Amino acid sequence: MCGRFVQIIDIETLVKRLGVKHPEQISVQSNFNVAPGDFAYVITNNKPNELQAFQFAFTPSWAKKKMYLINARAEGDMNKDNDPNYSGEMGILKKPSFRTSIKSKRCLVIASGYYEGPEVEKLDKPYYISKKKDEVFCFAGIWDTWIDPDTGKVSNTFGIITVAPNSISQQIGHHRSPLILDKKDENKWLDTSLPIEEVLGLLKPYPGEEFKAEAISIRVKNPRNKGRDLIIPIDANVHSEYDISVKQSLKLQGMGQNKRKDEPPPQQGSLF
Repeated sequence: MCGRFVQIIDIETLVKRLGVKHPEQISVQSNFNVAPGDFAYVITNNKPNELQAFQFAFTPSWAKKKMYLINARAEGDMNKDNDPNYSGEMGILKKPSFRTSIKSKRCLVIASGYYEGPEVEKLDKPYYISKKKDEVFCFAGIWDTWIDPDTGKVSNTFGIITVAPNSISQQIGHHRSPLILDKKDENKWLDTSLPIEEVLGLLKPYPGEEFKAEAISIRVKNPRNKGRDLIIPIDANVHSEYDISVKQSLKLQGMGQNKRKDEPPPQQGSLF
């Protein structure tokens, strides 16, 4: 699963790397802990030359209320064992929440890195995963526009496709990995004229050998923490000792009035 990621906003780099127009105004700032509910830059199939600020956590257009779907599982209900060598059916086409968007509303989710932890400990033992050369890369995403039936407010939302674990996910003990696109496949992902069979052919783990995983503080677990300090590696040998006070602080923050009322649960509605 990928529920937190990093998006460093260096406009000149993004314009050059992604071939988009220079935005007239910067609507999104660098975020070192993009969490569900946050806005981040994406590139959609209907505006492939622009950076657009969409909200992380997908809601299909037909939903009666906001759903906060963080990830969309490529295999759907198939591959329940998360076999890294799975080559069977991509059941995402059968999922009502995703089957329209996977065909016609795809996007690139721009990332500098992402956070993951072991399957059991999750973000109690977090790692920051990024390209070895610290390059920008793109997750394969889906998007949709949802209109609140009560208020009429329009929300453009996105979610990240997940696939079986690649080698870097296996290294840290996690059972899934976000779908990272090869640079040469990014334009294909945005091309809605591409036959769906070829789209489904892109749903495969990206080589983990190009990435590095570094132990970091569990301060990342709190979605309010957004600073660059989150990606600073810590000595894995002192991980638990360093973070015990942080864990206690997080527990206290979640007990009462300090909890932000409008903040969605970080894992609400995630499919992984």
